[in-house]
Parts: sequence; C-alpha cells; structure tokens
Amino acid sequence: MEDLEKLIESLGFKKQIHLEEMPSIDLYMDQVIQLFDQAFSQTRRNVDEKILTKTMINNYAKGNLFFPVKKKKYTREHLILISLIYQLKGSLSITDIKGVLSGINDRVTKSDLDLEAFYSAFLALSAENERNFREEARKRKDAAEKEIKLMEDGDKELETILLVASLVNMSNMYRRLAEKLADQLQEDGLDLRSKN
Repeated sequence: MEDLEKLIESLGFKKQIHLEEMPSIDLYMDQVIQLFDQAFSQTRRNVDEKILTKTMINNYAKGNLFFPVKKKKYTREHLILISLIYQLKGSLSITDIKGVLSGINDRVTKSDLDLEAFYSAFLALSAENERNFREEARKRKDAAEKEIKLMEDGDKELETILLVASLVNMSNMYRRLAEKLADQLQEDGLDLRSKN
C-alpha cells in the first residue's frame, strides 16, 4: 500500500474556495466554472472528471438549490452556495441538498443571515475535519494491519482490501447520519410551513 500520508495529501482536502479568493464583483457562469476548476482541480479522481459544468449550475438553479440569479450574474452569495452544493453533492442527493439549503436561501433573501460568517464557520469545521480524518485514517490502517496479521500474516493486498471496506463502512455511517439530519430539516421545515 502506498504511503497513507501521501495518499491523503493527494486528495486535496485542504483545498477550499476561501472568501478572499471570491471576487467582490458578480461573475458570469463561465467565470464561476473557471474559479471552481482552478480551486478544485487537485480533487479530481481523473482528468476526465468535471468539477462544475453549465448543465450542473443550470440544474441547481432549476432545482432551486440557490436563490435566483439576476442578469445572468452570480454574486458572492451564489458562489458560497455553489461551493456548499459542491461539498454536499458527494454524499447527498439533490433533493436532500435542496432541503438542507432551503433555510439558508430563505434567510439570505430576507437578509436574515450573514452567509459569509456561516461559510467561514463551515471552512473552520472543514479544516478541523481534515485533521481528524488524517488521525482516524491512520487508526483504520493500523486496525486493518492488526486484523490481517491475525488472519494472514503480511498479506498487503488483503490488508488494503480490508482497509477499503472499513473506510467505506465509516463513510456509509456518516452519510446515513447526514441523510437522517437532512430528513429532520425537511420535516421541521414542513412543520413550520404548515403552522404559518
């Protein structure tokens, strides 16, 4: 197995679009795509993978994942929401993402939320998550190595397969918890709307 630290580093988890990297002027769609391509190019699994496309952005807009664009220009708030969508789409369905972000969209349109402060909080948690992930990945690797030694001393292929299965298992647990929380947000939102 390749050195775990090198593998983790190659994933580009530290890369995010920070507020200071977002222009203060509104952008056209092609400029938004270029910004995301530059920021997240290291996170691609292969060269053919697209970070963001016109079709994706149009689908997000049609699905009401962010508030409407004016004159085909995207504001910093749109960039923040698209960045959040980019992060969420790896684990949640578009329907779940819409439910998760609907409260934010409502608050932004009512000027009832400092979206930049919220996004800064997200970035801080992301940095902490990345540090915790590195530590947990080492623990998972050590655990897989220990289990394989009990079974087949030193079989690196089986150790790697066991580590993959363990990581996927952890990923599924986190994804399922996120889905349940997204469901709760949807249910709470429906309850609030029915009371009004």
